[in-house]
Amino acid sequence: MFSAIRSRETSPEGKGRSALKKRCAVIAVLAACALGLLLLMLRDNKRIEVTRHTVADTAVPAAFEGLTIVQISDLHDETFGENNETLLSLIAGAQPDLIAVTGDIADGNRQDYENALALIPALTELAPCYYVAGNHEAGLLDTAFAQLETCMRECGVAVLSDSYVYLERGGERIVIAGLEDPYFVSEHRVFGKQGFAVIREKLEALALPEGEYVVLLSHRPEVFELYAEYGVGLALTGHAHGGQVRLPLIGGLIAPHQGLFPKYDAGMYEKDGTKMYVNRGLGNSRIPLRINDRPEIAVFYLTSQSETEVTK
Repeated sequence: MFSAIRSRETSPEGKGRSALKKRCAVIAVLAACALGLLLLMLRDNKRIEVTRHTVADTAVPAAFEGLTIVQISDLHDETFGENNETLLSLIAGAQPDLIAVTGDIADGNRQDYENALALIPALTELAPCYYVAGNHEAGLLDTAFAQLETCMRECGVAVLSDSYVYLERGGERIVIAGLEDPYFVSEHRVFGKQGFAVIREKLEALALPEGEYVVLLSHRPEVFELYAEYGVGLALTGHAHGGQVRLPLIGGLIAPHQGLFPKYDAGMYEKDGTKMYVNRGLGNSRIPLRINDRPEIAVFYLTSQSETEVTK
């Protein structure tokens, strides 16, 4: 009897069932890990990171020492908490002197802008707001963008469409300037050398005042060289979505109008005394998922000290 039982256990049929069970167990474990990873990524897509940056430049007037700017970008009509309460709470916690919105608050692919309309008045209750349009606003229906822009102006938002204003404090002033996205020039919807030329034309026409510290709001980071050429102090940009997928030691994987392994994907860059910050943004558009690339609110503290003094 013992030998008969042993014979059944070691039969090819028994071995096949055992191997199948092992394969099923491995598949189940891998599926559980994949599901867990997906849920983690989905959670991170809603978990905003607040990054803080000291911008040291001796050109900053002394009266603006400690000026706090909160930048949000690329919301794409997304929500964080009911009525965007989570987003608004984090912005309020930074105690901004002003809020910079650098484009794509709406989403042209889906024609979504209802959440943006509700967010605008809430933002203006926290601090004065300055806004430039991105390529997705250019993709909205004309009536939708007109409604969005009207809401902003009625709420007191400074809509900087290729224009600038002075911000005064303690008898001194700085310039807050803004460039409307080149997608509003229809023949340059495909951004390349011609689009680069459009932004050069915009900056030339803007005629930024000399001898003033300039904070420039512009959706596009890929023309950083132009911002440096025209003497911008700090350029606040977005558009790149942090590269959408951030790889260890490499950075972003892909960005609009920069392609694979973009040069300007996230964080601070500097050239010839000009600093540019590329905000990772908050929402998503055609690519619905970020990987290792949490949504971001960026907070900047201006100081008239030199970088050497700050790092001591």
